[in-house]
Amino acid sequence: MRIFTGVTLALCLFSCPLIAEDSADPNVTVLYNGGDLSGWEGREDLWSAEDGQIVGRTTAEKPIKGNTFLIWKGGTPDNFELTAQFKIESGNSGIQYRSRIVNEKDFVVSGYQADIDFGNNYAGILYEEKGRGILARRGQKVTINADGGKDASQFGDEAGLASAIHPGEWNDFRVVANGNHLQHFINETMTAEIIDHQSDKAAKNGVIALQIHQGPPMVVRFKNIMIRKMK
Repeated sequence: MRIFTGVTLALCLFSCPLIAEDSADPNVTVLYNGGDLSGWEGREDLWSAEDGQIVGRTTAEKPIKGNTFLIWKGGTPDNFELTAQFKIESGNSGIQYRSRIVNEKDFVVSGYQADIDFGNNYAGILYEEKGRGILARRGQKVTINADGGKDASQFGDEAGLASAIHPGEWNDFRVVANGNHLQHFINETMTAEIIDHQSDKAAKNGVIALQIHQGPPMVVRFKNIMIRKMK
């Protein structure tokens, strides 16, 4: 295991502007702004820095046997707003947050995931990797009760929300995690919302990571990743 080294670097509900990069703001941390992969850890044969982007890539010649992640090593944020731009060219990916490392050797994590996929079947949903599975589908607001039961309501049409997400093009993803209240936005439209009262499962903090999914060859790109700590 090795840490990359080098120079560090539908409805529009509850929306607000994406984080503007402001080095003078002590609450804003730039996770990646176009340099090398300093401060990130993952399989060097799968992840690279290209043209100011983090690129995750698998090939037909060397398929992977399980999901693997590029893990940000800068801390375990709790309450925050995270923004990133993504472009998925094939396959399935996601942004992990409030997650925990379960296999350091193979860079495997478990926890909340802001889902991304090329087919737009899952993009924008809230999925719990190696946990409770799908917690909220696109267009759903879900309250998870203390016993794990769910109360769900639909605030938007799943297919209609998908039409605002553009596979093969750059999209903006915003994740808001404030206490047990979690929200996902793509291109400033809310796609999923959860209030998680299941205290034995709900993560209060954890690592941030980017996913490469097992299966057919895939390519995913990320850039302009930053986080603002919420009070």
